[in-house]
Amino acid sequence: MDIRGDGSTGATAPVALSRLAWPPVLAVAAGVAALQAVLLGQYGFHRDELYFLAAGHHLAWGYIDQPPLTPLLARWSTALFGESPAGLRVVAVLLGAVTIVLTALAARELGARRGGQVLAAAGAAVSAMVLALGHMLSTAGFDLFAWTGIGVLVLRLLRTGDRRWWVAIGAAVGVALLNKDLVLLLAAALLPAVWFTGNRRVLHGCWLPVGALLAVLVAAPNLYWQARHGWPQLTVASGISGQDGLADRLTFVPMQLLYLSPVLVPVWLGGLRRLRQEPELRWARPLAYGYLGLCALVLLLGGKPYYALPPLLLVLAAGCQPVVDRMWPAARSRARLVGVLVLAVALNAVITLPVLPARQLPLVAWVYKESAEQVGWPELASAAGAGWALVPAGQRGHAVVFAADYGEAGALARFGGDYGLPAPYSGHMSFADWGPPPDSSTGPVLLIHPAPYPQVERAFTGCREVARIDNGRGLANEEQHAPVLLCDGPVRPWSQLWPQLRHFY
Repeated sequence: MDIRGDGSTGATAPVALSRLAWPPVLAVAAGVAALQAVLLGQYGFHRDELYFLAAGHHLAWGYIDQPPLTPLLARWSTALFGESPAGLRVVAVLLGAVTIVLTALAARELGARRGGQVLAAAGAAVSAMVLALGHMLSTAGFDLFAWTGIGVLVLRLLRTGDRRWWVAIGAAVGVALLNKDLVLLLAAALLPAVWFTGNRRVLHGCWLPVGALLAVLVAAPNLYWQARHGWPQLTVASGISGQDGLADRLTFVPMQLLYLSPVLVPVWLGGLRRLRQEPELRWARPLAYGYLGLCALVLLLGGKPYYALPPLLLVLAAGCQPVVDRMWPAARSRARLVGVLVLAVALNAVITLPVLPARQLPLVAWVYKESAEQVGWPELASAAGAGWALVPAGQRGHAVVFAADYGEAGALARFGGDYGLPAPYSGHMSFADWGPPPDSSTGPVLLIHPAPYPQVERAFTGCREVARIDNGRGLANEEQHAPVLLCDGPVRPWSQLWPQLRHFY
């Protein structure tokens, strides 16, 4: 039975699917994984990865700014493959490869044959977001994988009308909630889209509540942790929106295009048009309006542009088969399509992957600033070590190393031992929960990079600059030329000072 536009019909018409093109799809995913594997250790840890490493050594059901899954993955990956950038990022490479396969599965659900599935996999593989997130361990990388998987399950639900798929969707949403609460925005956009533009019958009955209950049960440990700690993630989200909301709104549309790849925009727009207009895909129309609704929510809340990226791969998948039908039969058009994909992967790889020598990073860091955040952390620890050497040996038993933010604290936790440094403290994000120092630690205090946080320096007396950080590559990132101060001690006991030193952004 066909679905009418008001969504009031009964079952969804079954659609015969083509076989999944396993060999070429897996070849595309394996090719990207191999490229990522070769480049894993070219630079160094990203600041967020250093934070995940530290959090992985303080396992909990939640953290100030995130649920537990990514720190847990960091702990597992480094335990299996070593505490190095390459060892940490094995999980990211695998998640990126599976995301490519899931994009091909989405194209298949949307009626793509072999060529359309391969193009969907290739389009995901050459996109800036898959290349970037497949190179570094991040919450966004798991979100991309999980949301794409949820999208495939939702497409299967809509296509078949089998409401039992809500159970699998609920389990997947629960796991995604253990990584980031942002998946709730996806649900808030998709459910109304199904109600207004899809087969409403899939929302009826017990299976949707069962799926929702399962999602809550899977995520319950983190939800309980957040409730006990006063929902700090809401404080962090509010701070991010208040600090960067305007800039994020202004750059939202351009970043959507850049994260995907400008050369793939026609395929993406074609997929959006196909989902909205073609009768044979009327059942999948909620995907198009759900994506648009998600964009509206992110803009309204002042979220980061990448929050809306995962469904973009699904919309891209919808546009692939018409492109293949139009371009593949003619040799010239086929060559043009392959050339476009090669151009996209070459451009995006240079921008997002450690292809260039570190000294040439300024060429791309203005576009993709995360590349610059993978350089200079051992040098930061070295500068801190130079400052620590000025602390008299007799005073080191009650001296403290204090870092202004979690990236610097994570770097000192990872590399500080090479320079004789003790474990660092910080008031930033969950590092605040792993402190404070004992009140008997009366100083001196070695203070790392207080410039962005003047309230930090005011908490200590007699501060003087003893070193400056230099990454040795002339790369302008947040820590380049930042000061290292040696202070006499805290103005009050640490237990009294700690609430003042805590900050969330």
